[in-house]
Amino acid sequence: MSAKPSRATGQMPRYWYEQAPVPLHARLLAGLYGGVVALRRRLYRDGRRSRHPGVPVVVVGNITVGGSGKTPLTIALVDRLREQGFTPGVASRGYGRDDAGQARWVDADTDPELGGDEPVLIAARTGAKVRVDRDRVAAARALVEAGCDIVICDDGLQHYRLARDIEIEVIDGRRRYGNGRLLPAGPLREPVERGAGCDFRVLNLGEDREAGGGAGFGEWPMRLRCGEAIPLLGGRPRPLSAFAGQRVHAVAGIGDPERFFAMLRGLGIAVVPHAFPDHHAYSEADFEFGSRLPVLMTEKDAVKCTAFRTGLHFSVPVSAELPEGFWVALLDRIGARGGHSCGNEERIR
Repeated sequence: MSAKPSRATGQMPRYWYEQAPVPLHARLLAGLYGGVVALRRRLYRDGRRSRHPGVPVVVVGNITVGGSGKTPLTIALVDRLREQGFTPGVASRGYGRDDAGQARWVDADTDPELGGDEPVLIAARTGAKVRVDRDRVAAARALVEAGCDIVICDDGLQHYRLARDIEIEVIDGRRRYGNGRLLPAGPLREPVERGAGCDFRVLNLGEDREAGGGAGFGEWPMRLRCGEAIPLLGGRPRPLSAFAGQRVHAVAGIGDPERFFAMLRGLGIAVVPHAFPDHHAYSEADFEFGSRLPVLMTEKDAVKCTAFRTGLHFSVPVSAELPEGFWVALLDRIGARGGHSCGNEERIR
């Protein structure tokens, strides 16, 4: 059964996020998938199958397929925890990398095809130790052995073998849960109730100029701030306002490319959009647009384009901002659970 959109096209079924009928076969498969998900959660509920690395573990994830803002939040977590005296490390699967079976350390110079685009971005932005491994337990243990005293697991909400102290669900503020159905009838990896059981629920509202409403009860709003375009060939950053009134090629290979395009349009930039599948492996041919305009791309895309960058290519980094109350509550929870005294059954409901 298909558990995600095609990597070849990046297209999600219309009925996931639009008012369209769900095919019968998708509904039947969703019932089967739901049974497998429920059985797997029961197997891990008592905690006997899970393993803890011995330091606090914070898991960042979502219950929908596709991007929701996990990477900017992970970067913000690393930065804030470091300010508080922690030595954080990041464990990730490294989705889409060529040697997925090989565990490795990732830094800013790692080839994204080997380390994964998001781990390379996290390493470049934070300088933290980043370990990619399909076995997140092994990755967490490697980070502890390397001197980390807290582990952030990027996109690990469904990786139940790694016991966790704090779970953070990230929700796309524009699309939320779509039609609310499980895969493949809808975008949900797990039932909506699973998210309600997380310690924190963060609603990604994007950039200030985006519509999308406010956070609901029990949700912490997250804004993504941007203001500069970084030349890939080096040199001084340019304010995004410098592109206002100009036509640009906008490139996004993320879970929701339209979010990036809308952000640029909100700044008065005339966008020629180029949407690619999430985690797309770029080639020089992908940028043969037929006109020599500036090319603005997400930071996650830019780390994969250094081999054929030109003076027209710019990266647009974003930074996650959350209310101070979120950080106070999170640090308080980390302090209370630093000894991982809570049983894993509390994390898997």
